Parts: sequence; C-alpha cells; structure tokens
Amino acid sequence: MQAVSRTAIGSWAALAVAASLLSACGGAPSRPDRAEPPRKPGGYYLDDGPHAYPPADLDKVPDARPRWEPIKAATARSYTALGRSYTPMTALAPYSETGMASWYGKRYHGQPTASGEIYDMYAMTAAHPTLPIPSYARVTHVASSKTVVVRINDRGPFHADRVVDLSYTAAYRLGMLSEGSALVRVQSILPREMQPAVAAAAPPANSVDGVDSVDGVESAGAAPVRVQTAPAQGVYLQLGAFASADNAQAFLRRLGTELSWLAAIGGIHHDGRLYRVQAGPYATRDQALDAAERIDRTLDLKPLIVTR
Repeated sequence: MQAVSRTAIGSWAALAVAASLLSACGGAPSRPDRAEPPRKPGGYYLDDGPHAYPPADLDKVPDARPRWEPIKAATARSYTALGRSYTPMTALAPYSETGMASWYGKRYHGQPTASGEIYDMYAMTAAHPTLPIPSYARVTHVASSKTVVVRINDRGPFHADRVVDLSYTAAYRLGMLSEGSALVRVQSILPREMQPAVAAAAPPANSVDGVDSVDGVESAGAAPVRVQTAPAQGVYLQLGAFASADNAQAFLRRLGTELSWLAAIGGIHHDGRLYRVQAGPYATRDQALDAAERIDRTLDLKPLIVTR
C-alpha cells in the first residue's frame, strides 16, 4: 500500500454553510484562539487557505510545461485512503473526467507530496488520485472556459465528490479561489502534445549530456538502446524527439512495455541535435502506415513518417 503524503481536502464551500447553520441553532463549535485569514465565501478547511500576503504577480505564473518524465514506481502502487481503494495508472493514457475541483494552500505548503517533492502552493501543480506521477493535465473551468496546464505530483483528493486538488495558483488562474470549488474538466496530456526542450547549440562531438560516444554509437544508463548516428535507409516512424539521451531511452523503454512488438524495431537516432525515437525501417510506406495506425489505436500517439 502506498503511503499517502497528506489528506488533500482543499477548501470546502459546504463547511462554511454548515457552520453558519449551526450558529443559527446556537450549536456552533468554538473556534481556536488564533488569528485567521479573512474568510471568503466558501471558507477554508481547518487552517488552510492563502497566506496573509500572497505574491502580487500570480497572473504571470506560466502553465506547467509538459515534458516526458519517467513515472515514479512507488506512486503507481494500489493504495487505500479514507476507506477507499485506488489503483493508479501505470502509463500515460487518454483520460478525461468532469467533476468538482478543490484547492489546497498554506496548510500543506512546504510539505512533502506523494512524489517526494515539496509542495509549492505558488507553482502550477495538482493532486489526483490515479493519474501517473509525474504527468501533466489540462484543467478547464466549465463555467468560464478558463484553462490551465498543471503537473500532477501528488495524490488526492480522497472524497467521492472531488476529482482533482489544485495548487493555490492554479485555482487562482481559474478564478475559483473564492468559491473554494468549481466544476472542471480534467484531461491528460499525452506524449504527442509534449514539446521537448531543444538545446541552444549542437553538443560537443564526443560528449552529449554525459553520454560517451564510441565509433558513432553512444550508450546511456544501464542496458541502453544503441543510439545510431547513421541509420539505414528506408521508411521510419518517428515517435518522439528529445534533447536528452536519457529521456529518449526512458520513452522508448516505456513504449516497449506497452507494445512488445515495438521494442524489437524501435531505436534512437541522433542527428547532432536531437535524439529521435523511431521505429523501422519498413520496406514500404504502406507497411509504415499500417504500423502507425496500430500505434495510434493503442497509445493515442500519432507517429510521423520519415523517409531516408
């Protein structure tokens, strides 16, 4: 069972409503003797909420930039939280769900997330019960159509009426801070939508990102796939391109676990600038098209056809 790093509950509109009803009946619980931030409509759960003086330039915080990252094995195990069992996704796959989003703030700021990273309420992140960690998702406020891109790095929320817990800044960008929760659509971002960072200049001839070159063939990490600088002529399917050899290796390994037949024909071609993950060569373009359709059906990944 995975250890859950926190109980991510966010800010609840229902809490403030319940408190006001109890007050009207003369049964409101006593509040602890401590200073609290001004209570907006919807209220805050426990001592969660914004800092007294949040940054003034949150509008300028950019969306998370999707990029390929290996999934952390420890976060892909089944676990139980608040009496409910969850089975996380073990690979990037199409996902779309509409439901209520909440947000969490200073109560968890600076605390470890399920990924082991430290929660930063001013970063564009989110918690999800089952999406891979790390991964990226597009969150759309249904009422306003505002959209943000967040990096999933934590688990939660653990309540049936919530689908995602957003960072303070992500909630701010969507315009849902005062309400405490909002109806949103959560969509996973797949590799074909990710834009790898491109190196500013060509790497040195004999050393690229810590990868040594010998006779035109490079190796990276344990049991690596051979990186070719002069691949055979033919028709190839390009599945992704990366500035880092390690990222290309991880991507190809992940593809091989999901499509075993692809592992036998997959390779990495280095053109002096990018590491291109490609399958082939195929004898004809029609054969390549058939394979591309099979990959698209299975992974929702649309390969590019490259002819040499």
